[in-house]
Amino acid sequence: MITTIIEIGNSRGIRIPKPILNESGLGKEVELQVKKGEIRIISAPVKSTSVVNTLLLSERALAADWDRPEEDEAWASLQ
Repeated sequence: MITTIIEIGNSRGIRIPKPILNESGLGKEVELQVKKGEIRIISAPVKSTSVVNTLLLSERALAADWDRPEEDEAWASLQ
């Protein structure tokens, strides 16, 4: 498909027709790769740090909650 580069403020861009966008499977975030004479638009890498951060936050919360005097008293009453 041939299209034209258009002005968007101080930048330039292209319009991607909806059928082509749907077929590509691209999401909201994309990565641009540039080589001589071409620009490639690919899916942005998925960030998996959220799971790691959640685990670290859980460990911190457990560590803070685990060493409370009330916990020792509760366990002592069960023994």
